[in-house]
Amino acid sequence: MIDATGLQENLLHKGYSVGVADGVIGPRTLAALAAYVAGRDLTTLLPIGKGMARYLPEFGLLDTAPRLANFIGQTAHESGGYRWLREIWGPTPTQRRYEGRRDLGNTQPGDGKRYMGRGILQITGRANYVEMAMRTGEPLVDQPELAERPDIAVLTACIFWRSRKINLAVDAGQEDKVTRIINGGVTGIEDRRELVAKARGIIP
Repeated sequence: MIDATGLQENLLHKGYSVGVADGVIGPRTLAALAAYVAGRDLTTLLPIGKGMARYLPEFGLLDTAPRLANFIGQTAHESGGYRWLREIWGPTPTQRRYEGRRDLGNTQPGDGKRYMGRGILQITGRANYVEMAMRTGEPLVDQPELAERPDIAVLTACIFWRSRKINLAVDAGQEDKVTRIINGGVTGIEDRRELVAKARGIIP
Protein backbone atom coordinates (compact mmCIF):
# COMPACT_ATOMS: atom_id res chain seq x y z
CA MET A 1 0.00 0.00 0.00
CA ILE A 2 1.04 3.59 -0.58
CA ASP A 3 2.21 5.60 2.43
CA ALA A 4 -0.30 8.40 1.96
CA THR A 5 1.01 10.54 4.81
CA GLY A 6 4.55 10.19 3.49
CA LEU A 7 3.40 11.23 0.02
CA GLN A 8 1.66 14.29 1.39
CA GLU A 9 4.68 15.25 3.48
CA ASN A 10 6.93 14.89 0.42
CA LEU A 11 4.62 17.09 -1.64
CA LEU A 12 4.49 19.70 1.12
CA HIS A 13 8.29 19.67 1.21
CA LYS A 14 8.29 20.38 -2.55
CA GLY A 15 6.02 23.37 -2.01
CA TYR A 16 2.70 21.81 -3.03
CA SER A 17 0.06 22.67 -0.47
CA VAL A 18 -2.08 19.62 0.21
CA GLY A 19 -3.41 21.06 3.46
CA VAL A 20 -2.88 18.74 6.42
CA ALA A 21 -0.96 15.49 5.94
CA ASP A 22 -3.94 13.42 7.04
CA GLY A 23 -3.08 10.16 5.26
CA VAL A 24 -6.01 10.41 2.85
CA ILE A 25 -5.20 10.41 -0.86
CA GLY A 26 -7.94 12.73 -2.06
CA PRO A 27 -8.40 15.19 -4.92
CA ARG A 28 -5.92 17.78 -3.67
CA THR A 29 -3.17 15.25 -3.02
CA LEU A 30 -3.58 13.70 -6.47
CA ALA A 31 -3.76 17.12 -8.13
CA ALA A 32 -0.56 18.07 -6.31
CA LEU A 33 1.15 14.84 -7.42
CA ALA A 34 0.12 15.39 -11.03
CA ALA A 35 1.20 19.04 -10.83
CA TYR A 36 4.59 18.14 -9.34
CA VAL A 37 5.31 15.54 -12.00
CA ALA A 38 4.09 17.81 -14.82
CA GLY A 39 5.71 20.98 -13.46
CA ARG A 40 2.34 22.70 -13.19
CA ASP A 41 0.40 24.76 -10.66
CA LEU A 42 -1.72 22.65 -8.33
CA THR A 43 -4.90 24.69 -8.64
CA THR A 44 -5.08 24.27 -12.41
CA LEU A 45 -5.13 20.49 -11.99
CA LEU A 46 -7.80 20.22 -9.31
CA PRO A 47 -10.42 18.96 -11.82
CA ILE A 48 -8.01 16.20 -12.85
CA GLY A 49 -7.31 15.46 -9.18
CA LYS A 50 -11.03 15.11 -8.50
CA GLY A 51 -11.38 12.65 -11.36
CA MET A 52 -8.39 10.66 -10.14
CA ALA A 53 -9.70 10.53 -6.58
CA ARG A 54 -13.01 9.23 -7.89
CA TYR A 55 -11.72 6.53 -10.22
CA LEU A 56 -8.16 5.45 -9.39
CA PRO A 57 -9.12 3.39 -6.32
CA GLU A 58 -11.70 1.41 -8.32
CA PHE A 59 -9.06 0.41 -10.86
CA GLY A 60 -6.39 -0.58 -8.35
CA LEU A 61 -4.18 2.36 -9.22
CA LEU A 62 -3.71 3.42 -5.61
CA ASP A 63 -2.76 -0.09 -4.50
CA THR A 64 0.99 0.30 -5.02
CA ALA A 65 3.49 3.09 -5.60
CA PRO A 66 4.66 1.68 -8.98
CA ARG A 67 1.09 1.53 -10.31
CA LEU A 68 0.35 5.12 -9.33
CA ALA A 69 3.73 6.36 -10.56
CA ASN A 70 3.32 4.71 -13.96
CA PHE A 71 -0.22 6.00 -14.37
CA ILE A 72 0.80 9.56 -13.48
CA GLY A 73 3.99 9.49 -15.56
CA GLN A 74 2.37 8.01 -18.65
CA THR A 75 -0.72 10.22 -18.57
CA ALA A 76 1.42 13.31 -17.95
CA HIS A 77 3.43 12.48 -21.08
CA GLU A 78 0.40 11.67 -23.22
CA SER A 79 -1.41 14.89 -22.32
CA GLY A 80 1.53 17.29 -22.40
CA GLY A 81 1.53 17.68 -18.64
CA TYR A 82 -2.29 17.59 -18.55
CA ARG A 83 -2.43 20.67 -20.77
CA TRP A 84 -4.08 18.97 -23.73
CA LEU A 85 -7.19 16.86 -23.22
CA ARG A 86 -7.77 17.15 -26.97
CA GLU A 87 -5.30 16.38 -29.71
CA ILE A 88 -3.80 19.49 -31.30
CA TRP A 89 -5.24 19.47 -34.80
CA GLY A 90 -3.32 20.75 -37.82
CA PRO A 91 -4.25 18.64 -39.60
CA THR A 92 -0.84 17.02 -39.87
CA PRO A 93 -0.17 14.36 -42.55
CA THR A 94 -0.69 11.70 -39.88
CA GLN A 95 -4.01 13.24 -38.84
CA ARG A 96 -5.20 13.37 -42.45
CA ARG A 97 -4.65 9.63 -42.59
CA TYR A 98 -7.13 9.11 -39.75
CA GLU A 99 -9.86 9.61 -42.32
CA GLY A 100 -11.10 6.32 -43.68
CA ARG A 101 -8.96 4.17 -41.38
CA ARG A 102 -11.05 1.07 -40.84
CA ASP A 103 -8.75 -0.16 -38.08
CA LEU A 104 -9.92 2.88 -36.10
CA GLY A 105 -13.52 2.35 -37.15
CA ASN A 106 -13.50 5.59 -39.15
CA THR A 107 -15.98 4.55 -41.81
CA GLN A 108 -18.01 7.74 -42.24
CA PRO A 109 -16.90 11.04 -43.81
CA GLY A 110 -15.41 13.36 -41.19
CA ASP A 111 -14.73 10.60 -38.65
CA GLY A 112 -11.01 11.33 -38.70
CA LYS A 113 -11.35 14.78 -37.17
CA ARG A 114 -14.55 14.09 -35.25
CA TYR A 115 -12.94 11.25 -33.32
CA MET A 116 -9.52 12.83 -32.80
CA GLY A 117 -7.52 11.93 -29.72
CA ARG A 118 -9.11 13.04 -26.44
CA GLY A 119 -8.49 12.37 -22.77
CA ILE A 120 -5.33 11.93 -20.68
CA LEU A 121 -4.58 8.70 -22.56
CA GLN A 122 -6.00 9.93 -25.81
CA ILE A 123 -8.65 7.71 -27.34
CA THR A 124 -8.75 7.98 -31.12
CA GLY A 125 -11.17 6.73 -33.78
CA ARG A 126 -14.88 5.95 -33.90
CA ALA A 127 -14.38 2.35 -32.76
CA ASN A 128 -12.66 3.43 -29.56
CA TYR A 129 -15.32 6.06 -28.88
CA VAL A 130 -18.01 3.41 -29.35
CA GLU A 131 -16.21 1.13 -26.89
CA MET A 132 -15.77 3.90 -24.33
CA ALA A 133 -19.37 5.02 -24.70
CA MET A 134 -20.50 1.50 -23.84
CA ARG A 135 -18.12 1.22 -20.88
CA THR A 136 -18.74 4.68 -19.41
CA GLY A 137 -22.43 5.09 -20.21
CA GLU A 138 -21.64 8.51 -21.67
CA PRO A 139 -22.83 9.57 -25.17
CA LEU A 140 -19.30 9.84 -26.54
CA VAL A 141 -20.22 8.81 -30.08
CA ASP A 142 -22.74 11.63 -30.49
CA GLN A 143 -20.81 14.07 -28.29
CA PRO A 144 -17.13 13.12 -28.62
CA GLU A 145 -16.06 16.38 -26.97
CA LEU A 146 -17.28 14.93 -23.65
CA ALA A 147 -14.07 12.88 -23.62
CA GLU A 148 -12.26 16.16 -22.88
CA ARG A 149 -14.11 16.63 -19.59
CA PRO A 150 -11.56 15.99 -16.83
CA ASP A 151 -13.53 13.31 -14.98
CA ILE A 152 -14.31 11.42 -18.20
CA ALA A 153 -10.74 11.92 -19.41
CA VAL A 154 -9.54 10.13 -16.28
CA LEU A 155 -12.21 7.42 -16.48
CA THR A 156 -11.44 6.50 -20.08
CA ALA A 157 -7.73 6.29 -19.20
CA CYS A 158 -8.52 3.95 -16.32
CA ILE A 159 -10.72 1.78 -18.54
CA PHE A 160 -7.99 1.57 -21.18
CA TRP A 161 -5.43 0.75 -18.47
CA ARG A 162 -7.52 -2.13 -17.15
CA SER A 163 -8.59 -3.45 -20.56
CA ARG A 164 -4.94 -3.75 -21.65
CA LYS A 165 -3.94 -5.32 -18.29
CA ILE A 166 -1.28 -2.67 -17.79
CA ASN A 167 -1.12 -3.26 -14.05
CA LEU A 168 0.29 -6.72 -14.79
CA ALA A 169 3.19 -5.18 -16.70
CA VAL A 170 3.78 -2.65 -13.91
CA ASP A 171 3.67 -5.33 -11.23
CA ALA A 172 6.22 -7.35 -13.20
CA GLY A 173 8.54 -4.34 -13.40
CA GLN A 174 8.17 -4.14 -17.19
CA GLU A 175 7.79 -0.39 -17.43
CA ASP A 176 8.98 -0.10 -21.03
CA LYS A 177 6.28 -2.62 -21.94
CA VAL A 178 3.76 -0.16 -20.49
CA THR A 179 4.92 2.38 -23.07
CA ARG A 180 4.59 -0.13 -25.90
CA ILE A 181 1.06 -1.06 -24.80
CA ILE A 182 -0.03 2.57 -24.68
CA ASN A 183 1.89 3.88 -27.68
CA GLY A 184 2.20 0.84 -29.92
CA GLY A 185 5.93 1.57 -30.00
CA VAL A 186 8.49 3.49 -28.00
CA THR A 187 7.78 7.10 -29.01
CA GLY A 188 8.74 9.44 -26.19
CA ILE A 189 10.12 6.63 -24.07
CA GLU A 190 12.88 8.73 -22.49
CA ASP A 191 10.42 11.39 -21.36
CA ARG A 192 8.03 8.71 -20.11
CA ARG A 193 10.81 7.09 -18.10
CA GLU A 194 11.77 10.44 -16.58
CA LEU A 195 8.19 11.30 -15.61
CA VAL A 196 7.54 7.87 -14.10
CA ALA A 197 10.83 8.11 -12.18
CA LYS A 198 9.89 11.60 -10.95
CA ALA A 199 6.58 10.28 -9.68
CA ARG A 200 8.20 7.21 -8.18
CA GLY A 201 10.71 9.41 -6.39
CA ILE A 202 8.07 11.23 -4.39
CA ILE A 203 5.66 8.35 -3.71
CA PRO A 204 6.88 6.37 -0.66
